[in-house]
Amino acid sequence: MYHFFVDSAAIGDALISVTGKDYNHITHVLRMKQGEQVTVDNTDDGKEYLCEIDSFETDRVLLRILDVQTDTAELPAKILLFQGLPKADKMELIIQKAVELGASEVIPVEMSRSVVKLDKKKGDAKQTRWQAISEAAAKQSKRGIIPVVSAPVTYKEALERASSCDLFMVPYEDARGFAHTREVLSSIKPGQSVAILIGPEGGFAPSEIESAQAAGGEIITLGKRILRTETAGLVALNLVMAQLED
Repeated sequence: MYHFFVDSAAIGDALISVTGKDYNHITHVLRMKQGEQVTVDNTDDGKEYLCEIDSFETDRVLLRILDVQTDTAELPAKILLFQGLPKADKMELIIQKAVELGASEVIPVEMSRSVVKLDKKKGDAKQTRWQAISEAAAKQSKRGIIPVVSAPVTYKEALERASSCDLFMVPYEDARGFAHTREVLSSIKPGQSVAILIGPEGGFAPSEIESAQAAGGEIITLGKRILRTETAGLVALNLVMAQLED
């Protein structure tokens, strides 16, 4: 069943109005017909609506509400993935899979060992592309929200934001002992915000780890093997997801 997103302004007592690119997708790409069913999520409160196509107008599709669900696919905590900028198209894969695993937001981070350097113009163009990937992944995985992908931030900005979360985790290859990782994961509670900071291909510089610790980051291990940057964040997200959905 196809899945779409709208905000509260599009939702009436009995009908939901779908406009813009989703209107075009329903009408011209999917060529859906009156009576076919879709699901719609309210991006403001996460409620999911089971609907059927009621009618087509010049610039919108009207959906009739059949049922409302409040038990969505969202995790009970807000997970922010701070990802050191990787090379090539790895960021696109990371965003897609992070959204599938329940991340609430993805924040690309410029770090000292990042090979990729983006000026504002390139960063803005990348952000537009990354946000489209997030939206597509959210629809595919039936998320209740479309996770935001921000423009790249500096390491200092990332630490300031991450330190304001209830828990700030930093997977690091030189960390030892999975017992501490288990302890940190077990402390996560519903309603909290959790920051995960991942280094780029070259890893963290020692000074960056020191700064992360000074900002309250919990240095943890993800196991005995060295993981690529595009793997590490997804493993950390999966561990958090398993803890919250247990």
